[in-house]
Amino acid sequence: TSAACFSVFEGLVTGGSSGLGLATVERLVQNGASAVILDLPSSDGAALAEKLGERCAFAPADVTSEADVQSAVSLAREKFGKLDLAVNCAGIAVAFKTYNFKKDLPHSLEDFQREHRRNLQRDPPGGGEMGKNEPDADGHRGCIINTASVAAFDGQIWHPWASGSPDFTGGLSLAPKRCKVLR
Repeated sequence: TSAACFSVFEGLVTGGSSGLGLATVERLVQNGASAVILDLPSSDGAALAEKLGERCAFAPADVTSEADVQSAVSLAREKFGKLDLAVNCAGIAVAFKTYNFKKDLPHSLEDFQREHRRNLQRDPPGGGEMGKNEPDADGHRGCIINTASVAAFDGQIWHPWASGSPDFTGGLSLAPKRCKVLR
């Protein structure tokens, strides 16, 4: 059953205190897995982890900080003994046209860089840690799931830059040769 499949995972979810990340954390814990919520210190991650109980922990972190992410990975290993699942849900969107004629303003380069720095942070958190796991019967040591907006394929009339981040994430997800799929 899917619940039995989930129960073997010790996971880390970026952006885990809201939206798709929150739904992922709740589903994992409800089905017997353990999860570390990696989200901003200002998020509701601490309260959520407390509500979900002993199989959940909160790592206040910014996914653009390598030190923060490594600290969250270490927390997963210390609290749950291993890390074999990473689900990347963290991301932001700045809704601004390439050029706003009503305001006579171009899209801010600073906003563009901030958005892409956050959304393109797809160096798999915990990938190196998963490499230390014993392989399962199929030779897998872990699973990394990258999520992205449908904007990669649909685009946004108001924000053409929005398709860049999801498109990158989709392409990045094609690279690994061996990936375990959950059904």
